[in-house]
Amino acid sequence: MAKTPSNKLFKLIKSLSGSEKRYFKLFITTKDKGHNKYAQLFDAIDAQIEFDEEALRHSIYGSKTIETRKYSELKSYLYDLILRSLQSYDEKSSVDYKLKNMLLGVRTLFKRSLFEDCKDILKKAKKAASGYEDFNTLIEILDWEKKIAYAQTDIAFLDKELDRISGEEKKYLEQLNNISAYRSVFFKILVSLRKEVYSKSDQQKKELERAIRSPLMKNIDSALSIKAKILFYRIESIYFFSSSAFNKFYESSKVLSSLMENNSWMLKEDVSEYISALSNHIVSCGILGKYAEVRETLDKLKKIRPITKDDSVKISRQYYMNKFRLCINSGEFAEGREELKKHLKEIEKADRKLFNKNSFYFQYFCIYFGSKDYNSALKVLNEWMDVMTGSVERKDLQSLARILNLIIHYELGNTILLDSLLRSTYRYLNKENRLSEIEKRIMNYIKEAGQSQSRKENRKALEKLKADFEDLSNTPTSGGIFGIFDLEAWIESKISGKSFAEVVQQKFQNSISG
Repeated sequence: MAKTPSNKLFKLIKSLSGSEKRYFKLFITTKDKGHNKYAQLFDAIDAQIEFDEEALRHSIYGSKTIETRKYSELKSYLYDLILRSLQSYDEKSSVDYKLKNMLLGVRTLFKRSLFEDCKDILKKAKKAASGYEDFNTLIEILDWEKKIAYAQTDIAFLDKELDRISGEEKKYLEQLNNISAYRSVFFKILVSLRKEVYSKSDQQKKELERAIRSPLMKNIDSALSIKAKILFYRIESIYFFSSSAFNKFYESSKVLSSLMENNSWMLKEDVSEYISALSNHIVSCGILGKYAEVRETLDKLKKIRPITKDDSVKISRQYYMNKFRLCINSGEFAEGREELKKHLKEIEKADRKLFNKNSFYFQYFCIYFGSKDYNSALKVLNEWMDVMTGSVERKDLQSLARILNLIIHYELGNTILLDSLLRSTYRYLNKENRLSEIEKRIMNYIKEAGQSQSRKENRKALEKLKADFEDLSNTPTSGGIFGIFDLEAWIESKISGKSFAEVVQQKFQNSISG
């Protein structure tokens, strides 16, 4: 028996859901009465937080000397047993598995010349495969129809049905090729966008235009199945977003979500595309200020029933990322704090390798800052800077983090520390060639504010900073601070004496009414 590395077995067991673990226990009880050792090993691995080979050996064999081969065989057998259990578990809910088993049943009956029984199963399989647009299975069913007729020497059947079978085969092959062609266009666009995320070169623009000008994208009628239509709208959506055609992006993402909801059979097998569709629709609604629709779509996203572990992570990540964005933009920081508490609890239960916390740090910062919890805001900012120390990634955000670090220490009244922080921030931004005019003005204001100033002088400095912001915020060298942290609202809160949250809320209400 082949050896199975323990860490491979460890990762498999850790990937199981609670219901899958319970099913495994029932599975081994019915399959094998002498399951003591591998049941012990399963429980021992399940109980471990970090992989520990020696602890596992000891939990099974104690201090006895056991051949390595014997232990390896136990691990290998347990691994195979878990796979068989998962296959059996999936058979109960997966249409794909059910169809495969039905065709295996046809093969078994065919060998025993039970042809009428084969036909009964094929009839049921064809109905199910048609409902799920499983064109590969439909082609295989047609092949079985011919095999059975040939085995029975049923010339009358072949004479009557051969044209129908050939026509259906041609249709299913055409639909398969159609889906394959749409996937090719989709992946070309995806690869082009992923290669250059933040800047669009002329070459990338040409690639996008070439892909969208495909004959397949001229009209939805070119899509020959629901699966192809979904690919059509996915391609359209990402193209419109990348082209900043946000109204079209909204319309396309809305049609795509509705198409999936109206064909709910698709969501029984795979919800990953629906998760992405809803997330894109939330983004489109947010861009256009359709906030009621944002909330409505967030509720839909949260209610999706995940099929895989990856689905659970995606739902959580997309829901909270979009929910936090809404709370930050609307100034509802109290609601954001409540959501943040739930989010952090969920992260503790999640597989850290599957869940990237780094992408949330700035949202955490904004929520804590808007709640006036400056210590927590500083803590998450420091965590993010520690993670990114020495990294060549997202230099724009690393620069932003240092400016926000100054603002936090200013709010905390750390005037003694600010002097050295200003010097180190200036050196960093200058070295990275990222010292924009607006960042210079912010640093100058914080430096002056740290010195003895009257209230009148401070207000005058703030009003000058506000004017500078208005003049420089739309210039190409204005820095990466806009869109993540509302600097304008912070300056206004200092001038007006209102809280940062109040100013953001007022701006949000003005944007809705305007």
